[in-house]
Order: sequence, then structure tokens, then C-alpha cells
Amino acid sequence: MTGRQRPHLTLIGAIDDATGKVPYALFREREDAQGYFLLLRQIVASYGIPMALYHDRHGIFEHSKREPESLEEQLEERKKPTQFGRLMEELGITSIPSRSPQARGRIERLWGTFQDRLVSELRLAEARTIEEANQVLWNFLPRYNQRFAISATQPGSAYRRPDEGFIPDELFCFKYYRTVGRDNVVRFLEHRLQIMPINGRLSYTSARVEVHERLDGSLAVYYRGIAWLLNQHRRRLQCSE
Repeated sequence: MTGRQRPHLTLIGAIDDATGKVPYALFREREDAQGYFLLLRQIVASYGIPMALYHDRHGIFEHSKREPESLEEQLEERKKPTQFGRLMEELGITSIPSRSPQARGRIERLWGTFQDRLVSELRLAEARTIEEANQVLWNFLPRYNQRFAISATQPGSAYRRPDEGFIPDELFCFKYYRTVGRDNVVRFLEHRLQIMPINGRLSYTSARVEVHERLDGSLAVYYRGIAWLLNQHRRRLQCSE
């Protein structure tokens, strides 16, 4: 979407390889991991967890192939997936990286179709903001699917229901490991997250905790089944089990 007072936007989307249906898509200011988290979260909420994801070799999906500086770094790179790679592992989604645009034929053809039809829709609607563009897109997708989606050649679904007790916020987030300081504080970016006592334990000094940065910007700290959720108003962590 370009033109006077219209920002350059990036379209992120997915297509069901069996039916040609577009389960979800959204505009972002740039291609980023959060956009793919939002994309997959909506697909899971609407259809279930897909069996596999076929994707390009962007750094969002897998680490670049640069030469690590040391053996230790090589070992660490092999063990540690990207944030989106970790999400796919936790959801049990098979990751299938493609080697060329030709191998991604269906999605590449989709972008070609959208370049023609969707751009025209945006112009007709005079969309000038990312919010307006997304509304046009979400109104357009049902009409597109009704016209172009087909029935799968094999019965059944390639999506599965999440397990009982599935909590989206605990998976669809960015996860980082931190060590609690002597003052019972976890440092994360500009934040100082105070770990409050629970179950008679007063100190968590040197404990290895997991900090979750959620898609809405809120933070949570997890340690052995205990969660401290950041109260945005008081800027303190509240505990839940």
C-alpha cells in the first residue's frame, strides 16, 4: 500500500496446501516474529494446531548459516531454536524449510493474486492506516476463500485440537532465561522485576527463571510451576500458581 500519506506495509499470511484456503493474514509495518506469532495464534484459535508449517529460510524461522566464532557457539546454535522455532516445537508442529521460491509455489501464486486483487480493494476503500488496511483484508479473505478454496482430496483434518489446559499466553510469547539477583530482582531490559515470597520461601537468589514477554507487552516470570505476573498499574509482580 503506497501513495500519498499511505505507509509501506508487509503482508504476512498462510495458505492451506490441501485446500488453497487462506486461514488468516495480517498487515504489519515490517516482517517480524511478533507478526508470525499473531498469525499462528489466530490460526490455532480458529482451526486448531497444524501438523506442519512449510516456510522459507528467513531468520525468524531458523538461525542464519553464518559461521559461529567458536565451538561453544556452534553447540549453542544447534541447541537453541529461534523464538518462532521454539513455538513450533512446543506446539508439536513439524517445521519444513523450503529451498527455493519454486518449492513455495502455492504461496507465491497467492501473493501474485493478492498483489492484483487486494491492492485494488485497498485503493477502493482508500485505506490509509494499518488498521484500515487490516479491516479491508479481513473483509476480503472470506470472499477470496469462497471463490478459490477447494475441498481436500483426502478426508479428515490436518489440524488438531490443543490439549486440555492449553493456555495460549504461555506459548505465544517470547521467552528468555534470567538469573534472580541477590535482591530477589530479575533484570529484563529496562525492567526490574521483584520476585515476591511464596509458600514460605523468602529468597530466590540465583534461581534460573523464565521471563515471558507476551504479545500485549505484559511480562511474567515462571519458576517451577509458579508464575509472577507483572501488574502494569503498580509495576510489581503478582503471584499465581
